[in-house]
Amino acid sequence: MTRIRRGYIARRRRTKIRLFASTFRGAHSRLTRTVTQQKMRALVSAHRDRGRQKRDFRRLWIARINAVIRENRVSYSYSRLIHDLHKGQLLLNRKILAQIAISNRNCLYMISNEIIK
Repeated sequence: MTRIRRGYIARRRRTKIRLFASTFRGAHSRLTRTVTQQKMRALVSAHRDRGRQKRDFRRLWIARINAVIRENRVSYSYSRLIHDLHKGQLLLNRKILAQIAISNRNCLYMISNEIIK
């Protein structure tokens, strides 16, 4: 009996997975079973770290705002600033406030003084 050649679908699937893992080191980019395991692991890590990145940036913005606010006044804190912002219906999120705090501190001082009054 003559030999039957297999189809191309499985090979196409494996090459697609190998292209994903082409930058991995060692067997993680060469052996099919470890390539699929590392691909799953990489996708899980990417999904987990998207949420973690949002948390980390929020923590960074809060720390920056708090540092600049406490520089100017000893008794004024970040939590009181955010509370006064919501009370005064100023729609500035933490990212914008952190950018203002870094680039133009006087502007942040003016905003906090206007809120207090």
